[in-house]
Amino acid sequence: MSFQGIINTCLSNTNFNNNTTKLALGLIILNPTTWNVVARLDYKFRIFSKKIFNSKYKACYSLAILIFSLGLLRDKAFLKGCVLEQPSVFEYLPKDSIWGTALKVVGGLTFAAGQILNLGSMYKLGIDGTYLGDYFGILKDEKLTGFPFNVVDHPMYIGSSLSFLGTAIYYGSPFGVLVSGFVRAVYHIAEQFEGPFTNMIYSKREQERKNAKLQKEDNKSSALPKSSNKVY
Repeated sequence: MSFQGIINTCLSNTNFNNNTTKLALGLIILNPTTWNVVARLDYKFRIFSKKIFNSKYKACYSLAILIFSLGLLRDKAFLKGCVLEQPSVFEYLPKDSIWGTALKVVGGLTFAAGQILNLGSMYKLGIDGTYLGDYFGILKDEKLTGFPFNVVDHPMYIGSSLSFLGTAIYYGSPFGVLVSGFVRAVYHIAEQFEGPFTNMIYSKREQERKNAKLQKEDNKSSALPKSSNKVY
């Protein structure tokens, strides 16, 4: 059987009724939807940072715990329901097949690349920056431009997608590869909301700074002694 034939066989035997698979797919959609809705609600109404926690940091860190917990649940569900409990090409490949070695190497490298982007982003952003702190009023002094932000616009989303893809390739799961593509599609949609909204937040902050500077200059000008117009 050809390698393409093995992939087709695996996909045709995929168990779509697996409850863990359904959970994984649901969480892939739910997670970015949750953090975008919660963060935007706070930006607009300050429900969490002022009314519930009375602290923008407590609100941000609470969202961080929620996102992290949902992420762990999603990752576990993906590994079990979309990879380990689905057909693998390794079931049909000879043990000494070069395809098997190639999959392990490519999968491992892809996963490593994804983790480098993820961890590099978290190092640069910190906890509050990673978990949408700017929506809660915790803004960075300036836009980050170093690695990995000089490589891709959304390194955490790209890194997470690569991590899913690397895991699926490493275990030889064609269905896992397809789900990784679904992850990337969901994250791409999230980027269309987050990117412009975050830019708006920082543009508004810069405009406020300019207005404050102009106001300060006007106050200085009004405080200077005015020259007399009296003619002697």
